[in-house]
Amino acid sequence: MFTNQLGFSLIELALFVIALGLLIPITVLFVECSTALLPSRFNTLKVKGERPRVAVLMPAHNEALGISATLQTITTQLTHQDRLIVIADNCTDETAAIAKGFGATVLERHDLHRRGKGYALDYGLRFMEADPPDVVVMMDADCIVHQGAIERIACVASALRRPVQANYRMAPPANPEPKDLISALAVIVNNLVRPTGLARLGWPCPLQGTGMAFPWAIIREVPLASGNLVEDLKLGLDLTIAGHPPVFCPDAKVTAVLPQQQAAKEQRTRWEHGSLQTLLTQVPRLFKLFVRQKRFELLASALDLSIPPLSLLVMLWASAMGGALLAGVLGAAWIPAIVLAIAGFLIIVSIVGAWAKYGRGYMPIQTLLAVPIYILWKIPLYLMFLVRPETKWIRTRRNAVNVLSSQ
Repeated sequence: MFTNQLGFSLIELALFVIALGLLIPITVLFVECSTALLPSRFNTLKVKGERPRVAVLMPAHNEALGISATLQTITTQLTHQDRLIVIADNCTDETAAIAKGFGATVLERHDLHRRGKGYALDYGLRFMEADPPDVVVMMDADCIVHQGAIERIACVASALRRPVQANYRMAPPANPEPKDLISALAVIVNNLVRPTGLARLGWPCPLQGTGMAFPWAIIREVPLASGNLVEDLKLGLDLTIAGHPPVFCPDAKVTAVLPQQQAAKEQRTRWEHGSLQTLLTQVPRLFKLFVRQKRFELLASALDLSIPPLSLLVMLWASAMGGALLAGVLGAAWIPAIVLAIAGFLIIVSIVGAWAKYGRGYMPIQTLLAVPIYILWKIPLYLMFLVRPETKWIRTRRNAVNVLSSQ
């Protein structure tokens, strides 16, 4: 009898700890999303001052298929004092020649042992040290930069002396399947809804890989030369720790198209494995630094980073809820199930609210019914993280960039 009671007590305790552990990131997600969805108008960043001298830095690895469309949207935004620098990184196609045709300064880098975006960016920054700009703007070679975006994020970065993240959107591919639309909605939540909420709360914004602006003095403080799977996320954390938390600029827009089928799976594997590795290593680090330094932006970054990828978060919640319900039926306390029910409600409000405001224009409500199928599709990705996590940077295979469909 005593053994049975002890066993139930341990099960109840374990379920309660799991429920609270999930409630924390889910609550943070809800706060970020609900703050972004409030009817009050977003406070546009107001800055004064002259346009700074800008250098656009673009790493490119075999991007001949789509780089022309990207360069076309960038060159029209540059003035006589600006520079466009393309790092043709380990390229075996016509990337370098195409970039030169647009008047870019092209740096051809060949190093098969040190591969990754971080190494290419570091190579470009070292080239600029002889004649540094006021602001460095980093753009990927497969995105469309909307008119005025470069000047906007450069001016904000110069005026605030902080890194700036533009509004980076990813449209569904042509003839999308339901899982493509759900993936696009997940990107909207991560790249627009949550950053908008973070900006309204005054919290740092994660960097997203393209549409980023940095004052020269700040970007040279942090190391970039690495093959980190999510080098941009890590860069934003390093800058926050160094006292330069990034800020979100919603009215500067950059768009790209989600890859299809196998390419999408490769991209999601790299990004989500890298994000989980960063979560496990950097959240404890940020909490320790917050305790020592008492800087709130470190705590805010730790709380935001504690939110795992949405599909994994829903998967963990569903598993815990099933265990709590089973334990309750067998005679254990119902408190964990109640806590998890509250957490589930917060998830639903966050995701449906994001869809209602930002996604219903291209995603019918019935598409949300495919969310369980999408989550099942992601299960092998997370199981792979447990047995064979991705450790090497691999370029995602691209589709051709369509300027008109991406704007």
